[in-house]
Amino acid sequence: MIEKSMKDQQAPAFTHLINLAAERFGAKVLWCTDDFFAEKENLIKPEKAIFIPEKFTERGKWMDGWESRRKRTEGHDEAVIQLGAAGVIKGFDVDTSHFLGNQPQYCTIEACYAPDGDWEKATWVEVLGKTMLNPGSQHLLDVDSVRTMHASSGLATHVKLHIYPDGGVARLRVYGEVKRDWNAVAPTEVMDLASAQNGALAIQCNDMFFSHMNNLLMPGRGVNMGDGWETKRNRTPGNRDWVIVRLAHKGILKKALIDTCHFKGNRCHCGLRAMLWRRRMGGAYGVLASFRKPRRSAGDQRHHLGGMRCGRLRGSLHAPPGRSGCG
Repeated sequence: MIEKSMKDQQAPAFTHLINLAAERFGAKVLWCTDDFFAEKENLIKPEKAIFIPEKFTERGKWMDGWESRRKRTEGHDEAVIQLGAAGVIKGFDVDTSHFLGNQPQYCTIEACYAPDGDWEKATWVEVLGKTMLNPGSQHLLDVDSVRTMHASSGLATHVKLHIYPDGGVARLRVYGEVKRDWNAVAPTEVMDLASAQNGALAIQCNDMFFSHMNNLLMPGRGVNMGDGWETKRNRTPGNRDWVIVRLAHKGILKKALIDTCHFKGNRCHCGLRAMLWRRRMGGAYGVLASFRKPRRSAGDQRHHLGGMRCGRLRGSLHAPPGRSGCG
């Protein structure tokens, strides 16, 4: 059974999806009207915003977020973020942590579908209406409507955050479901089915005390030990930590990679199970296609496993007593 904090239990369901606007996911802040006090790039940083009381810059108080100067003219400020992958947006986290008295009065958010990158000529659709922003607060907000942005798909590649009239926002998180056009992929093309950028999602695990399970699916290697999936220490005899990953698409698995980058004194024994998940009248069932027995994994290394067929992958970390992790 997954252990969840009270905060996790109260959080909207969309917060368990991929943050499409994460820097680690490949998102970029392309443009803003003004970032005089604090740079626009801070909006998509992975860490929680911090506050250092004695830190100042030549322009004023240092803030960990995006902050524009005080407006003395008509208008408002805005910033454009390119998402890490095209997807259907389900919700937002507009975080004004540490902005106390200098947060915007309210915000709106628009989205567009511009696969060619030309967001300036794209058609923008409002996906979050006028929303009051409280000082130093996390605002978890559902999308306002299901109005489509591209044909009938509802796909978005960019979002535009409007703040009224000015002020500071610590972080913007855009949660959604990655949608890839698999019709454009050749049947023989080798793809990473466990990549979040292709639509994979970690859907369940028994524990993620130190770091989130979706870190397993991010592009590239982990940047540090916090950029992986790590469980707390468990002294129960025979304990096995596990995570279930819904692959981006059904396919034939040619090879698998488990990377313990940065995990040295807390690396794990690991094994993989693959399952083809099918739906029929009266319910669904899984067919176990193959199994890789638990094996000792060396710390801070890449571990390659050979072919198995799969539609859903369950990666089980078979851990000895102690804290385990995989990067």
